[in-house]
Amino acid sequence: MGKRFAVIGVGGFVAPRHLKAIQDVGGEIVCALDPKDSVGVLDSYSKDVEFFTEFERFDRYCEKLRMEGNPIDYVSICSPNYLHDAHCRFAMRIGATPICEKPLVIAPHNLTALETLEQQFGITIRPILQLRYNPNLKVLKENLFTVNTHNVDLKYYTPRGKWYWQSWKGNKEKSGGLLLNIGIHFVDVLLWLFGGLSAINIKHGEDTIKFELFNAGVHIHCDFSINPDLESVRKLVVDGNPVDMTAGFTDLHTECYRDIVNGGGLTIADVRSSLKLVNYISG
Repeated sequence: MGKRFAVIGVGGFVAPRHLKAIQDVGGEIVCALDPKDSVGVLDSYSKDVEFFTEFERFDRYCEKLRMEGNPIDYVSICSPNYLHDAHCRFAMRIGATPICEKPLVIAPHNLTALETLEQQFGITIRPILQLRYNPNLKVLKENLFTVNTHNVDLKYYTPRGKWYWQSWKGNKEKSGGLLLNIGIHFVDVLLWLFGGLSAINIKHGEDTIKFELFNAGVHIHCDFSINPDLESVRKLVVDGNPVDMTAGFTDLHTECYRDIVNGGGLTIADVRSSLKLVNYISG
């Protein structure tokens, strides 16, 4: 029997990747929630999805399914950053595994409360940090052990218009700030590749942040921007060699989901170090 999914934030930017991943792993989208009702994207996956614009009615429906013995197995969380931990708690309360888009939470101390609830409900939260599933980055990680020192440049420009600053993403209290919003998965993969890193030479701008990361054998220059006048760039260079981070990029969420439904996936322990480092850099 296929796994049953609920989706929170189905009208958002990242939701189509989750919807495709659910379809790719043979899951069923049972119900969805979004405060906006422009969610025609659902029709590409199923025209039989129960849809709600109010959390209370969505909550009531999911609880009804649980009490009838036909519960939701997974809740895919694509809501604004500041709501992620609340929606993880909701998922566990109805007996479902939360699959949460990055960042799992805004503040590192919120992870401890979620770990307590995991123990209480016997459920493991599964955060999405899709770059760890990139095949080229996996090969890079395997080959890094051949030398002890590395010089790295990471540049990520993703231009955004004026709408960005009027949305929750432009509100630091709701998004956690520029780096947490657009760069947490990059910082995570750098820690995954190179181990513990410290930050220096941090330079903040309204739409740009630059910093350096280092440990005993690694020096990394990082440059992130949403400046609307820049061209889109996603570039990683390790010891003078470009690393293609675009290979399979659109299917990485599917790889995350496939791992999760097969009993694997990342955990809170995997996200703690990158969340702490990004919070430090963001100030």
